[in-house]
Amino acid sequence: MKRVKRKGKNVVLSLILLVLGFMISYSYQFTKNETKGGGSDQQWKQEYRYRQMLIDQEERNRKLQRELFAKQEKVRKTEEGLAKKEQDLAKIVDDVKKYRMYTGKVGVKGKGLEVTLSDASYIPSEENANHYIVHEGHVFKVINELLVSGASAIEINGQRISKNSYIMCNGPVITVDGNQFPAPFVISATGDPDVLDTALNLAGGVKDQLVKDNIVVKMTKKSEIVMAPLINAREQQTFSK
Repeated sequence: MKRVKRKGKNVVLSLILLVLGFMISYSYQFTKNETKGGGSDQQWKQEYRYRQMLIDQEERNRKLQRELFAKQEKVRKTEEGLAKKEQDLAKIVDDVKKYRMYTGKVGVKGKGLEVTLSDASYIPSEENANHYIVHEGHVFKVINELLVSGASAIEINGQRISKNSYIMCNGPVITVDGNQFPAPFVISATGDPDVLDTALNLAGGVKDQLVKDNIVVKMTKKSEIVMAPLINAREQQTFSK
């Protein structure tokens, strides 16, 4: 009987230990699963935070990119404005140089045409000599045609012509800005020599009119014509002192 009772106690104890072990094992497994579930939730929250940070950063990048494009467009427009100003300034400088040449304020060197007007070599005794010599009207015709044809600077016998110049005929001589010059009169003009020569040689043009007036006309294309700057009367007095 004692053995049976002891055996029954052992069975009950074994059963209790088995149930207790099962409970401990179940509790451990449950706790482990809960811990795993908590870790997954924490990881998900962390991934969500990183994803949100990435989205925010991408939005900032897009904003910065839009700002960059706007600044680049502003720089482009500024560069275009500066380029236009440079072009305008270059045009102004060219115009100033051109006007200074026209007014004789600067020396000039370049290609051009040289026109020599001479009195007739033969004057019939029964004719009026004035009909065979060069007058200021003849000189004016040549100068006007040269200017219309694009001459940038003109001089007569070395005397620069400006917008204030005056030319008068006084017998056999011509007065240019107070300086007298006898024939022949050499009119030099800087510019395209072919254009200037063609303009004077047009049929019925200036040359034909001069020849009809018994004027001897000679035209020579020049590869280089040098003209000194014009000095007015006041500057001449200062220079002479």
